[in-house]
Amino acid sequence: MTTLLSEITTRLTPISDTPALDASVLLAQILDKPRTWVLAHAELPLTDAQQKQLADSLARLEGGEALPYVLGHWEFFGLEFDITPDVLIPRPETELLVEKAISWLNENPGRRTIADVGTGSGAIAVSLAVHLRDARLLATDISHEALQVARENALKFGVIDRIDFVQCDLLPAPFPLALCSARSMAGLEARAFDLICANLPYIPSETLRCLPIYGREPTLALDGGSDGLQVIRRLLHLAPRWLTPDGVILLEIEATRGEQAHNLACGLFSEASIHLHQDLAGQDRLLEIIL
Repeated sequence: MTTLLSEITTRLTPISDTPALDASVLLAQILDKPRTWVLAHAELPLTDAQQKQLADSLARLEGGEALPYVLGHWEFFGLEFDITPDVLIPRPETELLVEKAISWLNENPGRRTIADVGTGSGAIAVSLAVHLRDARLLATDISHEALQVARENALKFGVIDRIDFVQCDLLPAPFPLALCSARSMAGLEARAFDLICANLPYIPSETLRCLPIYGREPTLALDGGSDGLQVIRRLLHLAPRWLTPDGVILLEIEATRGEQAHNLACGLFSEASIHLHQDLAGQDRLLEIIL
């Protein structure tokens, strides 16, 4: 017997690599039930309102919208982040950056000031604030809409009092930072951060135009220029004057740009300790610079 779940799976098959998973996740949201419950109940009668929600959601998916945007949320580092098409969809590979940041900060309990540059949904900044209760953070983004999403996530997880959100291109200027709120980082000056981390646009422009993601997520957050390092290069020129002595920079990079990113860092910081870290797929994913 054909079930609603199998019908949705069939409908999603032409547009998804994981149609059965997507179908169960979508139904779980519409029914407000755990996904395991949906899988255990083959016959799923829907109310009129639920049928309309399902029809609307399927139309959006078939129109090319990504499932996380249709759902309005996505899991990252064990937290369910609210997202909109104004921000990138949080991805598992970025969890490596958060893991390395938490590890370094736990090994250095006196170091607790962090900047998350290009925060997007706030996934990195909020995750760090949730797991490091004594940390103070600055989260920046050039997009006002992205910052609104990040603020909502900080509020959702109860960490908004420890994160300042500033709209700017990479890091604010000039010093002192007049844009920060009076309650936390007012008068912020150079060498204020122990850790600067960022998941900046890093896909080479020509490569991006050939990817399915192009046009489906914000290009501003994806396009890394001709070599994929344009925005990263700009941050590396700015970052040292914001770091405390022996501070750390953690940057997510495009998997095929590991050697170029490493060489760039070595050319700029001859005295630094520089490392490349691989993700679970064994690909270069994270550039670590200890100044």
